Amino acid sequence: MRAIRRGFGVIASVAVLITGTAVAAELRAAPAPAQDPPATAAAGDPENFGASCRTVVEGSRVTAHCSNPYPRTDRIRLHVECDRWWDVDSDSAPVEVEPADYAQVTGRCWKEVRSAWITHQPADPAPAPDPPPVGGS
Repeated sequence: MRAIRRGFGVIASVAVLITGTAVAAELRAAPAPAQDPPATAAAGDPENFGASCRTVVEGSRVTAHCSNPYPRTDRIRLHVECDRWWDVDSDSAPVEVEPADYAQVTGRCWKEVRSAWITHQPADPAPAPDPPPVGGS
């Protein structure tokens, strides 16, 4: 009788384990909710703008390293939010990153850093499309 109970317990445990694994795999395979594409993607022309940046937080100091692979100048700003309520948050002065150029921007808090991020703004207007040729020859 004990052998039957023990065998049933093992089979029940394996069945629960397999069912749990199947449910977890289904949840992991579920597609992400659909999001609206950005307006630039809907227009059909790619946006050649925006330096690629990475931020490094070391204690109370933040450094942003940005390089601009695009033909348009990017104006970046580093924003630092401090963790303590009495510590003043800061925004850097705008720094222009020319095409194929590199910039480093730093900021700091007195104590801990809660978050840091970069904002981008075009420094020059977008180039106008070439006018259509005028037929006359």
